[in-house]
Amino acid sequence: MKVLVVTSSANKDGLTATCGEAARQGTVDGRSPARVINLNEFKIERCRVCKNGWGNCLTKHRCVIEDDFAKLQDMFNEAEGFVWVTPVYFGEPSEPMKAFFDRLRRCEATKTDGDRTVLQDKPVICIAAAGGSGNGAVQCLGIMERWVKQLRATFVDYVPITQRTREYQLETIHDSLVALCKPQPVSAQMPLSAQKGERSRSRSNRRIGRRRRPPRNRN
Repeated sequence: MKVLVVTSSANKDGLTATCGEAARQGTVDGRSPARVINLNEFKIERCRVCKNGWGNCLTKHRCVIEDDFAKLQDMFNEAEGFVWVTPVYFGEPSEPMKAFFDRLRRCEATKTDGDRTVLQDKPVICIAAAGGSGNGAVQCLGIMERWVKQLRATFVDYVPITQRTREYQLETIHDSLVALCKPQPVSAQMPLSAQKGERSRSRSNRRIGRRRRPPRNRN
């Protein structure tokens, strides 16, 4: 599985970058190729809301603005799985992340009549890194969840991370990518934490079953 790890922070040594590296390493450990990009390093203008509100994005599903958006749209089309990592500002994704997904939704979520989006049925892991106060990560993930649904992707996990939860959530990110890159039966396509819970309940049920087994009749 070709995984595209999308980050969006100007701080190359911060929590967002560290999450991106954990995702990259998890992909490699899952024996899949990983590509890491930082949206801050691309030229992405905000949507111009062309004409009466819609332009080529509605009919041709391409944007008329000549910047790096088309290149990124093609990258998303080529990838088979995704990790979106954003720092949290005011309880929301970063400005470059919002600018890109605003335009991507206009070009892709408007597809009809069976036309597939560049994310159609592809697995996505969303990560909100609240490296400052630690506030707003859950609200930020709520916005990213809407993007996943509107672009018709398949969610795998939503991971909030702060400086306090850094150690074990980085491990979660890594392990989620290892699991993502391994072929999974349909029944196993759930968040990693939920899979662990299911395994624990299954073991408990087996123990209960053994205790309740009636004694053998030796007569």
